[in-house]
Amino acid sequence: MIALSFAGPGKPVLQEKPKPALKEPTDAIVRITTTTICGTDLHILKGDVPEVPRGLTLGHEGVGIVDAVGSGVAMVKRGDKVLISCITACGKCDMCRRAMTSQCANGGWILGHRIDGTQAEFVRVPHADTSLYPIRWDVPDEAPLVMLSDVLPTGYECGVLSGAVKPGDVVAIVGAGPIGLSALLSAQFYSPAKIIMIDPDRNRLDVAATLGAHHTVSVNPVEAVLALTEGKGVDVSIEAVGVPESFDVCQAIVAPGGHIANVGVHGKSVDLHLERLWSRNITLTTRLVDTVTIPFLLKAVAAGRLDTSSLVTHRYKLAEILDAYDLFGRAAATGALKVILST
Repeated sequence: MIALSFAGPGKPVLQEKPKPALKEPTDAIVRITTTTICGTDLHILKGDVPEVPRGLTLGHEGVGIVDAVGSGVAMVKRGDKVLISCITACGKCDMCRRAMTSQCANGGWILGHRIDGTQAEFVRVPHADTSLYPIRWDVPDEAPLVMLSDVLPTGYECGVLSGAVKPGDVVAIVGAGPIGLSALLSAQFYSPAKIIMIDPDRNRLDVAATLGAHHTVSVNPVEAVLALTEGKGVDVSIEAVGVPESFDVCQAIVAPGGHIANVGVHGKSVDLHLERLWSRNITLTTRLVDTVTIPFLLKAVAAGRLDTSSLVTHRYKLAEILDAYDLFGRAAATGALKVILST
């Protein structure tokens, strides 16, 4: 089979690899039909995730057809169409029992991180019963469903739920990439009074406006948000970038009693301005996605209540993945949000 492997910093390699085999009774082998590239994959290729071994197949998102199952798998069978969670959950350890599957003692984020991932024709998925989600309805286009592997539950769980968005809130989302736009889509489940989208990229802000943002801000975000809120600030500020500057904006615009929900992956330290925030009853949350909301999100998609198709901007064949990586790595110039790869 063909697979995209990590050969060292700056060295993605498309190569032939053996088809994976079952190792444990709880494993499934899935034939990938649709996958995508994540910003985390770019971090790996930059060398920012040093624990990733050379030769590993990248990718942790996808939809596919079950090709084989181990003797201990009960919830899926050969021939089932399934969504692959970016988080592998054993379902039995203390962390999984607390619905904190990202911290699973026997899984967590392992696909494309510690074991071979989904940017290949086939992938081995451990703990298949609790890491695969059957798709029981006709799907004319799998691309929007792939958003439910990672970006949609990440924006929803780490941003909207951790930020405790509620009806009537004023919400600011810093970063209009796929994660920020996912937070925008899912925040609307809770009828906030106002959603403000912040990003220097006007193209991404235009997408945000079509997806329900009430206001978009590209320059002087602190001044603009305070002007939009009569100097009060926002009830929820969602950090969806992962750089010190965006975290600073979130701290500067949050209102007393508000929430700062960090979603972005931070590779550098940030300044926490407790000299300003200590007396303002602020709640700050951090977390990794657990994907426990995938069943709910699948129902919302099936019912036509959630449309993620606007996040898909480019499509390639898996054999063209090196071109797709090049385009995705230049997103500011190419306008790429999610790049879909099909087999």
